Amino acid sequence: MDANERRQEILNILSKSERPIKGTDLSEQLEVSRQVIVQDIAILRARGENILATPQGYLIPKIHEKRRLTKTIVCTHKNNIELEEELRTIVDLGGRVIDVIVEHPLYGEIKSQLQIGSRHDLELFIDSLETTKAEPLSSLTGGVHLHTIEVDDEDTLRRIKEVLLEKKYLIKED
Repeated sequence: MDANERRQEILNILSKSERPIKGTDLSEQLEVSRQVIVQDIAILRARGENILATPQGYLIPKIHEKRRLTKTIVCTHKNNIELEEELRTIVDLGGRVIDVIVEHPLYGEIKSQLQIGSRHDLELFIDSLETTKAEPLSSLTGGVHLHTIEVDDEDTLRRIKEVLLEKKYLIKED
């Protein structure tokens, strides 16, 4: 299989998948190194393919028939325990955490895809956080960060905001 055929196969695999796929899984399936997959994904993204890199792996976002509301909220937490509780609150109340965004004094906006829509996704994220011993982006800004979240309706958004405010994770809009 040449490089173009392999890249097309990556697109086929990601298009058919309902879940993110790790680069190591793609490399095993296509019998190449993980670095080759990383390079192929970069080339595909440069060509305009909508491939997201999430902590759970690569994915091509699906267009859902039912339109969901997408909103940005401003949050804060002091440590990784609070980070987990904040994300769990959003997911348990029916939200999907699309990304995290921080404002860095040198680089400006830094954004990372999270795509956490279930307790299972959250467990994978927290396991990765603990295993890699990496610091979350919010550590760059004293805990302050934004999330883009997806919800089914305004009522779900209202409930999420109320509970996050009660737990002191939501920075209230004036």
